[in-house]
Amino acid sequence: MGESFKDLVVWQRAIQLTVAVYKLTSSFPPSEQFGLTNQLRRAAVSVASNIAEGYGRSTPGEYLQFLGHARGSNCEIQTQLVISKALGFGSEESLQQADSLSSEISRMLVAIMNKLRE
Repeated sequence: MGESFKDLVVWQRAIQLTVAVYKLTSSFPPSEQFGLTNQLRRAAVSVASNIAEGYGRSTPGEYLQFLGHARGSNCEIQTQLVISKALGFGSEESLQQADSLSSEISRMLVAIMNKLRE
Protein backbone atom coordinates (compact mmCIF):
# COMPACT_ATOMS: atom_id res chain seq x y z
CA MET A 1 0.00 0.00 0.00
CA GLY A 2 1.02 3.62 -0.40
CA GLU A 3 2.10 6.03 2.27
CA SER A 4 -1.38 7.45 2.78
CA PHE A 5 -5.00 6.85 1.93
CA LYS A 6 -4.65 10.00 -0.18
CA ASP A 7 -2.54 7.93 -2.60
CA LEU A 8 -5.49 5.64 -3.34
CA VAL A 9 -7.13 6.39 -6.69
CA VAL A 10 -10.47 5.18 -5.30
CA TRP A 11 -10.25 7.75 -2.48
CA GLN A 12 -9.33 10.49 -4.99
CA ARG A 13 -12.36 9.57 -7.12
CA ALA A 14 -14.54 9.58 -4.00
CA ILE A 15 -13.43 13.15 -3.31
CA GLN A 16 -14.30 14.06 -6.91
CA LEU A 17 -17.69 12.42 -6.42
CA THR A 18 -18.30 14.42 -3.25
CA VAL A 19 -17.51 17.68 -5.05
CA ALA A 20 -19.76 16.64 -7.96
CA VAL A 21 -22.61 15.81 -5.57
CA TYR A 22 -22.28 19.14 -3.76
CA LYS A 23 -22.36 21.01 -7.09
CA LEU A 24 -25.31 18.92 -8.31
CA THR A 25 -27.37 19.42 -5.17
CA SER A 26 -26.70 23.16 -5.04
CA SER A 27 -29.34 23.47 -7.78
CA PHE A 28 -31.94 21.31 -6.00
CA PRO A 29 -35.09 23.05 -4.73
CA PRO A 30 -34.81 24.63 -1.27
CA SER A 31 -37.54 22.26 -0.09
CA GLU A 32 -35.03 19.41 -0.56
CA GLN A 33 -32.43 20.90 1.80
CA PHE A 34 -33.29 18.31 4.45
CA GLY A 35 -34.29 15.65 1.93
CA LEU A 36 -32.31 14.48 -1.07
CA THR A 37 -29.73 17.25 -0.81
CA ASN A 38 -28.77 16.23 2.71
CA GLN A 39 -28.97 12.49 1.97
CA LEU A 40 -26.79 12.69 -1.13
CA ARG A 41 -24.19 14.90 0.51
CA ARG A 42 -23.93 12.74 3.62
CA ALA A 43 -23.60 9.56 1.57
CA ALA A 44 -20.93 11.11 -0.66
CA VAL A 45 -18.87 12.27 2.30
CA SER A 46 -19.28 8.81 3.80
CA VAL A 47 -17.73 7.04 0.81
CA ALA A 48 -14.41 8.90 1.01
CA SER A 49 -14.43 8.92 4.81
CA ASN A 50 -14.94 5.17 5.11
CA ILE A 51 -12.18 4.45 2.60
CA ALA A 52 -9.83 6.64 4.65
CA GLU A 53 -10.90 5.22 8.01
CA GLY A 54 -10.55 1.64 6.81
CA TYR A 55 -7.12 2.35 5.41
CA GLY A 56 -6.07 3.62 8.82
CA ARG A 57 -7.25 0.52 10.67
CA SER A 58 -4.94 -2.19 11.95
CA THR A 59 -6.01 -5.26 10.00
CA PRO A 60 -7.08 -6.17 6.46
CA GLY A 61 -10.37 -7.43 7.91
CA GLU A 62 -11.14 -4.03 9.39
CA TYR A 63 -10.17 -2.36 6.13
CA LEU A 64 -12.51 -4.72 4.27
CA GLN A 65 -15.34 -3.87 6.66
CA PHE A 66 -14.97 -0.13 6.07
CA LEU A 67 -14.72 -0.63 2.31
CA GLY A 68 -18.05 -2.43 2.65
CA HIS A 69 -19.49 0.63 4.38
CA ALA A 70 -18.12 2.81 1.57
CA ARG A 71 -19.71 0.52 -1.01
CA GLY A 72 -23.05 0.70 0.80
CA SER A 73 -22.93 4.50 0.85
CA ASN A 74 -22.04 4.49 -2.82
CA CYS A 75 -25.11 2.33 -3.54
CA GLU A 76 -27.18 4.90 -1.64
CA ILE A 77 -25.82 7.59 -3.95
CA GLN A 78 -26.70 5.58 -7.05
CA THR A 79 -30.25 5.12 -5.78
CA GLN A 80 -30.64 8.77 -4.85
CA LEU A 81 -29.34 9.87 -8.25
CA VAL A 82 -32.06 7.78 -9.92
CA ILE A 83 -34.66 9.43 -7.68
CA SER A 84 -33.22 12.89 -8.37
CA LYS A 85 -33.37 12.32 -12.11
CA ALA A 86 -36.95 11.00 -11.90
CA LEU A 87 -37.97 14.15 -10.02
CA GLY A 88 -36.23 16.42 -12.53
CA PHE A 89 -33.64 17.69 -10.03
CA GLY A 90 -30.23 18.73 -11.36
CA SER A 91 -28.93 19.03 -14.89
CA GLU A 92 -28.48 15.95 -17.06
CA GLU A 93 -24.75 16.70 -17.29
CA SER A 94 -24.31 16.97 -13.51
CA LEU A 95 -26.33 13.82 -12.88
CA GLN A 96 -24.30 11.93 -15.50
CA GLN A 97 -20.99 13.08 -14.03
CA ALA A 98 -21.96 11.97 -10.53
CA ASP A 99 -23.33 8.66 -11.82
CA SER A 100 -20.19 7.97 -13.85
CA LEU A 101 -17.92 8.62 -10.86
CA SER A 102 -20.11 6.50 -8.63
CA SER A 103 -20.01 3.60 -11.09
CA GLU A 104 -16.23 3.83 -11.36
CA ILE A 105 -15.89 3.87 -7.58
CA SER A 106 -18.15 0.84 -7.32
CA ARG A 107 -15.94 -1.17 -9.68
CA MET A 108 -12.80 -0.09 -7.83
CA LEU A 109 -14.20 -0.94 -4.40
CA VAL A 110 -15.26 -4.40 -5.55
CA ALA A 111 -11.80 -5.02 -7.00
CA ILE A 112 -10.03 -3.94 -3.79
CA MET A 113 -12.41 -5.97 -1.64
CA ASN A 114 -11.85 -9.07 -3.77
CA LYS A 115 -8.09 -8.60 -3.53
CA LEU A 116 -8.27 -8.30 0.27
CA ARG A 117 -10.31 -11.50 0.47
CA GLU A 118 -7.61 -13.52 -1.37
